[in-house]
Order: sequence, then structure tokens, then C-alpha cells
Amino acid sequence: MYQIKSFSALVLGLFIFLGLSSLGYLLGNAAIKFKEYERTVTVKGLSEREFPADIVIWPIQFTEAGNELEKLYVSLEGSTQKIREYLNKAGISDAEISVSTPAITDKSAQSYGDSTRAEFRFSAQQAVTVYSTNVGLIRSLMNGLGNLGKQGIVFSAGGFQSQTEYIYSQLNQVKPEMIQEATTKAREVAQKFAEDSSSQLGKIKQASQGQFSIEPRDTNNPHIKKIRVVSTVEYYLSD
Repeated sequence: MYQIKSFSALVLGLFIFLGLSSLGYLLGNAAIKFKEYERTVTVKGLSEREFPADIVIWPIQFTEAGNELEKLYVSLEGSTQKIREYLNKAGISDAEISVSTPAITDKSAQSYGDSTRAEFRFSAQQAVTVYSTNVGLIRSLMNGLGNLGKQGIVFSAGGFQSQTEYIYSQLNQVKPEMIQEATTKAREVAQKFAEDSSSQLGKIKQASQGQFSIEPRDTNNPHIKKIRVVSTVEYYLSD
């Protein structure tokens, strides 16, 4: 009876030993494979395109001066009307034109500056702003402002408020294609890295999409927009 129990314990111990050995081998092999699977490479892919702006905001800013406030307002209205007629004649509708409230400066009320008496007590600044999708037409009209200058309108430049703004509003339409292009280029770089290191390129571990940026192509062509996005992708590598 004692021999039978000893033999059973021996068999049970043998099976336990074989089981633990097999488990240890499997776990060790899995750990090696897992370690190999964790080899990764991180790459970046760039997509860059150029598009013409499809919206233009053009502030036409001008100034007037005088000693009588009532006459100054009349002069402002006259200049505004001349500008509006110039735009209407070229095909710009009234719905695309807005007129700002004039900013009047009373030099005699200022307590600073040159103490000498100014030639004109009042100076005024006003802007007629065009918001249009006809960018080409507006750009051609900009070159014709000299004709209005010959009619006595003094245009003022400088300052952020007087700068022409060009907008590209179709970003959502081009996003998918640009993201795909950036991801494809990132994979091409990763594939080349894998080949050079005698590895196999695996699946994507993680990916992140950078912010889209829209900037003028250069200072001379602000109406042409350069759009770019960079995608960062991490791939698994294996032998």
C-alpha cells in the first residue's frame, strides 16, 4: 500500500515538473517574441499643397481734414460715395460693401503734442471694406485706386486694420487627401528604414496628426496659400 502511494506521488510530481517546465518554456518564448514585437520606428510624413485664396477682405481706408465738423462729414460722405460708385461700376454689389463709422480727431482738444496751431482742427479716418469671393477682380481694382486719388481722395495705408486679408475656406474638402498623402509618405520612410536595418515593417502602433497650417506662399503673393500638415506615425518592426 505504501509503495502504491509512493509511486502515485512520484508520477504526480513528474507531471507537475513537466507542466512547469513546459509553462516556463512557453512564457520564456513569449517574452522573447514580445520583446521583438516591441521594436518600433517613429517617422514623419509631410503633405504640402498650394491653393488660391477664395475670399478677400479689402479695407479701403481714407482720410479727410477740415476746420468745420459739418463740412468734414459732408466730405467723408462724398468720398465714400465715389468709392462705392467705383466698386459698383466694376461689378461689386452693395451687399459686398460695408462702411465703418468715421473716427474724428479734434486736435484742439488734445493736451499733448506740438503746441503750434495745426492747419486743420479736425481730421477724420474712415474705411470702406469689400468682402468678396471674386479675388481676381478685387486685385485688379486695387491697381485702379489712383483714379480715385485724382478726384481728391487721400488714401491711408499702414496698420493692421488697413491690410488686405486673403482667406482659403475649403480646408475641410482637402483635409482627407492631404492626411492620406502624409501617412503614405511616412510609411515610405519607415519602409526604407526597415529595409536598411534588415527588418520587416509591421502594423501601426500609434499615430498623431499635426495641426494644419495655412500661410501666404510669400510676401509678394499673399493671395496664394500654402497649406501643410505633418503626420507622426510609429510602426512595429520585426526580424
